[in-house]
Amino acid sequence: MSEHAFPISISAAARAADTLREHIIEGRYRSGEPLRETSLARSLGVSRNTVRESFRMLAEDGLVEHAPNRGVTVRGLAADDIEDIYRIRRALELLGLEAVAADPSLLSDVVTSAEEAAEAGDWLAVSTADLRFHQTIVAALASPRLDAMFQRLLAELRLAFADMPDLREFHEPYLRRNRDLVDLLRAGDVPAARKELTSYLEAAERQILGMLRRLDR
Repeated sequence: MSEHAFPISISAAARAADTLREHIIEGRYRSGEPLRETSLARSLGVSRNTVRESFRMLAEDGLVEHAPNRGVTVRGLAADDIEDIYRIRRALELLGLEAVAADPSLLSDVVTSAEEAAEAGDWLAVSTADLRFHQTIVAALASPRLDAMFQRLLAELRLAFADMPDLREFHEPYLRRNRDLVDLLRAGDVPAARKELTSYLEAAERQILGMLRRLDR
């Protein structure tokens, strides 16, 4: 019987999409990279139909696209994507900062793991920890819907991070600023932490937009 004769399990497709989304957040794929249906079906232990459905879900999230003569590829971001992402980040993270201030140790643990990765020279792991840092801020709002939305947004952002020519040069200053944010929250100075986070996000947005201009996107 043909594979097409079997019904697609939506839950299986959603799980496959979640796995691929997590792989994007971890930096396993770069923008423009093709995603091979057959090999992914094998590695995920699902049917090719399920992989196709997961691609559809990821396309709705803006993470993959169908390119002529190339099949499904990881999507590259443009300047307007970054501007929209950072508009949302400022709204959610500044709100989340108030909530996470009640227990800054949640952020400190993430920064410590990033600092250890930096000492080991693993800047891809530093990049992943940086995203976890900001994910933890939004998670303090205790909203499953915001968590899901922010995870999709961070997966998009990781595609921009992956285009940076030097991960250490990009992430090292923000690693220090993450520690500064934790110190401000531990000191109970939430207004100063809000000011620092606002400056932090504006600087990161400018840097990524500058990179995209050089790539002519």
